[in-house]
Amino acid sequence: MSLTLYDAAFPPVLRMLGSLSTILDKAAAHCAARNIDPSVLLSYRIAPDMFPLVRQIQTVTDQAKGMAARLAGVDVPSFPDTEATIEELKARLAKTHDFVSSITPAQVAGAEEREIVLKLRMELRFNGRDYVFGFVLPNFYFHASTAYGILRHAGVDLGKLDFMRARDQIKA
Repeated sequence: MSLTLYDAAFPPVLRMLGSLSTILDKAAAHCAARNIDPSVLLSYRIAPDMFPLVRQIQTVTDQAKGMAARLAGVDVPSFPDTEATIEELKARLAKTHDFVSSITPAQVAGAEEREIVLKLRMELRFNGRDYVFGFVLPNFYFHASTAYGILRHAGVDLGKLDFMRARDQIKA
C-alpha cells in the first residue's frame, strides 16, 4: 500500500492540534501558579510585527480546516476570530480537530491533482500535492512553532516533547 496525501497530512495535523491543546493547558497552569492574567499570554508576541499568541492559534486552525475541506472538496467552515481566553482557544482547536477528523481518506482520494485556488491578496493556484507540501504544512508548522515559542519565551515549562506530543507514546 502506498502513502496517500491523506496519510501524509491528516495524522500529523491532528496530532499537532492535540499538542497545542496540551500546551495551552500548561500555559493555563503556569498562569494559575504565578497569578498571571492569561490574557497577558494571549497578547504576547515574539516581535512587534508578528501575530500574538491568540492569532497564531487561530491561523493554525485556519490552515488545518482549510486543508481538510479543500482536499475533500467541501466548504471550509468559518470560525469567527473572537477567542479571548485559553479555554476558547482550546475549544477552537477541538472544533478544528473534530472537523479534520470527520474527513475520510475516500474524500481525499485523488486530491493530489485537484486544483486548489486561494484568493488572498492575490490568487494562488496549486494542485493538491503542492498545496499541502508547499503551502499548508509550512504555514501550519510555522504558526504552531511560533505559538510554542511565545509560550516558552513567556516562561511556560515546555520542551520539545510537548511540541511533538511524543510524551503520549513514551512509557516511563
